Amino acid sequence: MATPPTADPAPFAVLREDGRAGIVITCDHASHATPAALGTLGIDEGQLLRHIGWDIGAADIALYLSARFDAPAVLSGVSRLVIDCNRGLTDPTSIPEASDGVTIPANARIGEADRRQRQANWFWPYHQAVEKIVQNRLAAGRPPVIVSVHSMTDRMRGQFRPWEIALSSHEDRRLTDSVLAALRETPGLVVGDNEPYNLDPAEDYSTPAHAIRHGLHHVQVEFRQDCVATRAGAERYAAIFAGALEAGLAAIGQGQANHA
Repeated sequence: MATPPTADPAPFAVLREDGRAGIVITCDHASHATPAALGTLGIDEGQLLRHIGWDIGAADIALYLSARFDAPAVLSGVSRLVIDCNRGLTDPTSIPEASDGVTIPANARIGEADRRQRQANWFWPYHQAVEKIVQNRLAAGRPPVIVSVHSMTDRMRGQFRPWEIALSSHEDRRLTDSVLAALRETPGLVVGDNEPYNLDPAEDYSTPAHAIRHGLHHVQVEFRQDCVATRAGAERYAAIFAGALEAGLAAIGQGQANHA
């Protein structure tokens, strides 16, 4: 039997809010936690630990990057099955009734009052925390570079995904192209460019809200979960990405963004 939570997790965690770096790290799916009132959402606890419940390894990567760059990082506090912090509130997958073939009973026919309560408790506090840091830096004349950290399952609908690190982009590829070029210099690394996901402002919420809206340099990265499921794996791939990010920032004239 699944063990229901006994206390509510915090809606977000902030690391190094006053960090010297000119980058701000976001991690929209950092946690598989659920609030006590929702228990385990009517599914087995093991399902929450799968990719449907969170981005496996992403929190460890965000922690590594925050420490390496001395950068602010904001990590979401609840499972994406409670509310997805990278989906607009009108998106049907904001509070999904099913994910990868798994029905989520607590989300079936959820009422509008309950929907708004989840938004108020978990979605808005996280995004307000991100935007507070962004606005403070804009006000100080230090426009930040937004780095959005995600991870992806290695297999979806029976199809294996070969990409170990993949970048998702929309129209603004200023930083993406530079980081891609650096990643592709890593021997043996399989790199994805808008594979398996692109950055779609009609679907993604976080990067459009905190970076694109402000015209900020940004990069959204996916790590394959079987590569980063352990702390050692997460740190290994985070280090590869960090080196490419440093090179990419320098290539677009933002080389001091990690020492602002």
